[in-house]
Amino acid sequence: MGLIIRSSAIHAAGCYTTTAVRKGERLAEYTGRRLTKDQADTLYEDAPLTYLFGLDDGSVVIDGHCAAMFINHSCAANCETIEKKGRVWVTAVRDIEAGEEITYDYCLYDGDDDPALCNCGARQCRGTMYSPQEIRRRKAKATREHNKKLTGHAERISTGR
Repeated sequence: MGLIIRSSAIHAAGCYTTTAVRKGERLAEYTGRRLTKDQADTLYEDAPLTYLFGLDDGSVVIDGHCAAMFINHSCAANCETIEKKGRVWVTAVRDIEAGEEITYDYCLYDGDDDPALCNCGARQCRGTMYSPQEIRRRKAKATREHNKKLTGHAERISTGR
């Protein structure tokens, strides 16, 4: 099976298949040097763009250097990533036509205050590349911080400070 890199409506460049792909078929392996998360954070501290893929609990990442690094995020992806014995495979979750852009859901789980805006254009787009779990975690944190501010404001009013 062939993959090519070309312009993408999702984000700059994308990865496309040149042949039809059947559901369950592996399209690519995400390869590159392995770094600890701390090493990657230091190396890419001021970088506007990275191609990092977190393994297991995210303490080790793959610094992408392969065709798979051009696979864009989509909330309605046609592929998924499967980690097996320390290797990451991009696998079709449905049949894919020749010439179709390959996508998977990044399900990001870290990124400080970066909104990680999504440009996939899917009908059910979440608006962000963060995982549903991370979105819930961030909303809960924002609610706690908001409630803490309200409580502090109410205390200042009641004590006249």
